[in-house]
Amino acid sequence: MGSITPTIIMTIFLSLTMSILKPHNAKKNLMLLFLISLIPINQLSNNSELTLSLTPLIITPTENINISINMDTLSLTFIPITLFITWSITEFSSWYMTTDPNNNKFTKYLLLFLITMLVIITANNMYQLFIGWEGVGIMSFLLIGWWHGRQDANTAALQAIIYNRIGDIGLIMTTAWLMTSSSINMQELTAQHEMINILPMMGLLAAATGKSAQFSLHPWLPSAMEGPTPVSALLHSSTMVVAGVFLLIRLHPILHNNSTMMTICLLLGATTTAFAAAAATTHLDIKKIIALSTTSQLGLMMTMVGLNQPTLAFLHMITHSFFKAMLFLCSGSYIHNLNNEQDIRMMGGLLKTLPMTSSFLTIANLSLMGMPFLSGFYSKDTIIETLINSHTNSWVIMITVIATILSACYSTQIMLTTMTGYPRTHHYTHKETKTIINPLVRLMLASILMGTLTKISTLQTTTTITMPKSIKLMALMATLMGIILSKDLSDTTYHMKPKKLNKQNLFFNQLAFFNIPHRAITMSTLKISQQMSTELMDLWAMENWGPKGLTNTIKPSIHLSTQQKNMIKNYMTMFTSSLMLILLVIII
Repeated sequence: MGSITPTIIMTIFLSLTMSILKPHNAKKNLMLLFLISLIPINQLSNNSELTLSLTPLIITPTENINISINMDTLSLTFIPITLFITWSITEFSSWYMTTDPNNNKFTKYLLLFLITMLVIITANNMYQLFIGWEGVGIMSFLLIGWWHGRQDANTAALQAIIYNRIGDIGLIMTTAWLMTSSSINMQELTAQHEMINILPMMGLLAAATGKSAQFSLHPWLPSAMEGPTPVSALLHSSTMVVAGVFLLIRLHPILHNNSTMMTICLLLGATTTAFAAAAATTHLDIKKIIALSTTSQLGLMMTMVGLNQPTLAFLHMITHSFFKAMLFLCSGSYIHNLNNEQDIRMMGGLLKTLPMTSSFLTIANLSLMGMPFLSGFYSKDTIIETLINSHTNSWVIMITVIATILSACYSTQIMLTTMTGYPRTHHYTHKETKTIINPLVRLMLASILMGTLTKISTLQTTTTITMPKSIKLMALMATLMGIILSKDLSDTTYHMKPKKLNKQNLFFNQLAFFNIPHRAITMSTLKISQQMSTELMDLWAMENWGPKGLTNTIKPSIHLSTQQKNMIKNYMTMFTSSLMLILLVIII
């Protein structure tokens, strides 16, 4: 791959570090770094791999711990995408956060977020990956809680880091296991091709479940919407949430022979997809709908990992990054222009007042639905085709198709409610200036062309269709059904009076935040810890070993120095024992 690639990677890291010192130049630097990072992609044709290692920092009997950068197809493909999206989001945030007194600090945080994600992408050993993994968690905590004057923002930031820590226990456990019985070096790990013990694999899955917000550890993702919109865009597209799936794709060679592990991934991914899509249809906050849509798409990626198709999961990760970032930035433009209104019922007629943003939002939604020849189609359609043609259980296929219908439903709901009809709230319409439109145009072009470009560059000969037309068109039929259902539902309920949510709606709406266990477990944990700290510490430890206990143990000195206590029992015992000792000595 040539000696130029390591130089380019090191340049990217150094330039980003320098950009933190001068955040006002961040936009130009990111643009330049994105163009530079495209150079190594030319040499990816033969699946070659390059490793750059420094001298060991820590030498132990079993492992030499060093800084090692891995440059393979995964990392060299994803670096430009991360840089491109961060460049667009940084430019957008210069407008979105213009009134914030600390907007330079905000840009620094975004850049640090990017650096920690790049550390994960390029890590060649588990230590390095863990540094990036934790770094991403810390940066998300700081960015979600950016408006720390708001109680909800603080709670959401804490929620994000706590749920991630639950998953991180798995990663720490896996690293410890690999240290003792295998190797923490990625290349040595993947060279083994299989791992007999399921324990480290479950650890990896737990880590991915926490970071990629899979079902059971997902509540932090909708809550993370308390942060500024540029944070949501970066968090949900190319950093943080994709790190979990990226970890499983990177270490897929050690997982793929274990059928138990693959089945768990498949079922977890399918459940997440359908559940999150169902939850998204019940919400009315535009950012929460898009957040749950992210969880749904991550579920699709997880399903593909479980189906032994990591490349497809990676392809969907790439295409999803662009349209998800665009969805968030468009919603950010709406929210800012409507005086911080996030409820879609309060929007309306925005196609007239914000025509450019509305057009981009439509393209992003169509790409998310998997409309033919937009970038989402190339990954989503292929995923559903692969599922249907695979030897897997029909339950997974069925709920994935249901999730596709539901994703078309909530996407259409967003478009119909926000753009059509008449304005339902007082607009503070800003002009759609260059700083808003330029990043959106870039992301829009990527959302339209990325799939086609990938197809042209990788698939030289078109594959022969060997499946029935009904299966080939299954994804498209599901999408169209979702659109029709959503439109029909919108028309029937438009003139109805607002009613309480029915049981199913309420169930999915509340389950999105996993409310019952999420709150009950927290409360019981707090109560138990309170009881332990008060009752155990004060009543037991302090009384037994504290001042009271000490006073009980200190006996008067006379008791220790003499046996003259006026107790006949003591005298008799002493007399008998002394006599026995004397007899023993005489006999011996």
